[in-house]
Amino acid sequence: MAEVVTLARPYAEAVFRLADAGGTLPAWSGTLRALAQAAAHPDMQECMSKYDLTHAQLRGLFLSLAAGEISAEVRNFVHVLIENDRLAALPEIYALFEDLKNEREGVVDAQISTAFELDAAQLASLVADLEKRFKRKINPQVSIDRDLIGGVRVAVGDEVIDGSVRGKLDAMAAGLLAS
Repeated sequence: MAEVVTLARPYAEAVFRLADAGGTLPAWSGTLRALAQAAAHPDMQECMSKYDLTHAQLRGLFLSLAAGEISAEVRNFVHVLIENDRLAALPEIYALFEDLKNEREGVVDAQISTAFELDAAQLASLVADLEKRFKRKINPQVSIDRDLIGGVRVAVGDEVIDGSVRGKLDAMAAGLLAS
């Protein structure tokens, strides 16, 4: 996986610089998301790996999947990716672009796992507390994990805050085994 990140990073950084300079970060974000989804589709993966398509054929096929108007910049970007056999790296390019965009905007992703669904007020309160703690805007990504029993587990970057019942039970068990 590290190899794909290494290959994708220069492309993500180049697109980020282009979008940042042009004030088009949100537009490029949406475009890259759509392109990454198209590149990750199993049928497209099969076309890229099994069929002996010329670069022009692959470019035509890939761009035909994109909905709506495609700017000259996007066409050029796809052309460069195909010419350098990096089309399959588009999902990673998109992820790296989003990381750069979030960093620029002072936003950090928070993976929030909870035993039960949170209502809007609970989520808003949790996000407000996390924003205060991390001094950044939080982009919450909530998932339900019944194994937690109760409470929440939050991962922001490398930091994990485990306020779940399962986490507390595991910590108690470890403490009892250590004594």
